[in-house]
Amino acid sequence: MHIEFDKPQEECGVFGMYDFDGNDVASTIYYGLFALQHRGQESCGIAVSDTKGPKGKVSSQKGMGLVNEVFTEQSLGALHGDIGVGHVRYSTAGASTRENAQPLVLNYVKGTLALAHNGNLINARKLRHDLEYTGAIFQTTIDSEVIAYHIARERIHSETVEEAVRRAVRKVEGAFSLVVMSPRKLIGARDPFGFKPLCIGKRGNAYILASETCALDTIGAEFVRDVEPGEIVVITPEGIKSDTSLCLPKEQEARCIFEYIYFARPDSHIDGISVYASRVQAGRFLAMDSPADADLVVGVPESGNAAALGYAMESGIPYGAAFVKNTYVGRTFIKPKQSSRESSVKVKLNVLSEAVRGKRIIIIDDSIVRGTTSDRIVRMLREAGAKEVHVRVSSPPFLWPCYFGTDIPERRQLIAYNRSLEEICQLIGADTLGYLALERLEALAPGRSICKGCFNGKYPMEPPSEDIRGEIG
Repeated sequence: MHIEFDKPQEECGVFGMYDFDGNDVASTIYYGLFALQHRGQESCGIAVSDTKGPKGKVSSQKGMGLVNEVFTEQSLGALHGDIGVGHVRYSTAGASTRENAQPLVLNYVKGTLALAHNGNLINARKLRHDLEYTGAIFQTTIDSEVIAYHIARERIHSETVEEAVRRAVRKVEGAFSLVVMSPRKLIGARDPFGFKPLCIGKRGNAYILASETCALDTIGAEFVRDVEPGEIVVITPEGIKSDTSLCLPKEQEARCIFEYIYFARPDSHIDGISVYASRVQAGRFLAMDSPADADLVVGVPESGNAAALGYAMESGIPYGAAFVKNTYVGRTFIKPKQSSRESSVKVKLNVLSEAVRGKRIIIIDDSIVRGTTSDRIVRMLREAGAKEVHVRVSSPPFLWPCYFGTDIPERRQLIAYNRSLEEICQLIGADTLGYLALERLEALAPGRSICKGCFNGKYPMEPPSEDIRGEIG
């Protein structure tokens, strides 16, 4: 199981590379995926091809587990090719099985295609149904395969693979950042709303596509630019071609604000904005809007730390550490029986009693979904001797589900649904509780249009009439 208790999860991370000097790219893709591991821990995979070898020969490996569990030095050494794509997955929809691991590799009449996808489509069920009734046979239950099928079908009637990608993505609705490998091209595409991030990097004579800039830093590549919402980029030895025919007016874009609050690594920049600076600002806003008299400000590791620092800077209350995190808890962690369920948090986090004993503590967390973890953390602090525990959350209350690649559950499972602030505070056992104000969200991504659907129920596109999540994904 995944160990991020009671946290919204992101679907996945994508990475692609094309080395024009002909060097093998698999090991570099491995390190890129390693840097994106926080975006998905269920499965991962790499597919590569040799642009100077037999056209359409793709070598791939994928499996369940973390990047360093699935790949060995020997298996990476067997993946020869100067162009490739990689993927790490957390399933928001579609079962957690090896069949659903990516990249997807298709052999079809025009050759081969390898595809890695981050996001969730809201019309995947209909598209899949239409394809099945024209004879398509699906190997997976994920909507990424629907995209791949449509690209393959459109390619038959298109002069180029990028034209096929453009025609295919016109049919899909929802969130997608795609990296597609054809025999001689590396293609990146981002949905018109820009829900999910995608950027371009360069190292020597090689170009890279990645979900986050931290992956570029890890492999020693320089950041070139972000792929714009609605843009399709085609990377070949002749350079980068851009197609912006799907782009929307800037004010209609709708980036997922949770990339800044929680999903992305703090050392990443998304659409020109520092994730770390965004989180520090959220903490500052909390200190302004929800002050408390206290002796120490602490964060729930890791994503709460930057916001806690911001709160401390704004309030003048000292910032400190109250938790020791066990960084070796991987996806293979076995959940204890219900009778000792609180120990599942203690396996991951332990309180520094010397830091909190006799003190009034402000604890900053990035979100509360069901509240099952928050009450245990508050209890742990009290058991360690904290005199008061004031909880502050660097996002607004979750009140609506997400259909675009984040597994915010249905409304009745959300602790904030149909409950007042006082009732939530009582449920988690805190002395006081404060959330980030909804109107503060825009300032976390200044100059960028964002999606706030999970907080206010106003989505950038019409949500599906039935909850399709868990069926296709």
